[in-house]
Amino acid sequence: MRSSVPGTAKKFPLHPGHPERICWGCDKYCPASDMACGNGSSRTQHPAEIFGDDWFEPDPGADDAGAGREG
Repeated sequence: MRSSVPGTAKKFPLHPGHPERICWGCDKYCPASDMACGNGSSRTQHPAEIFGDDWFEPDPGADDAGAGREG
């Protein structure tokens, strides 16, 4: 997957088919069984694996959480 602008990061997939097969710790997207970046001893999980399929959607109650507070 190539970016259209030189020097920019790859487009991050929001809903990959099998996120458990890839390390998401850098732009190399290495196979989980053969990590080349040295990003640690275990792979970095995709946010969908941690937070669920709606991880990218804004939380509708997040804007109201700070309402009424004075800082």
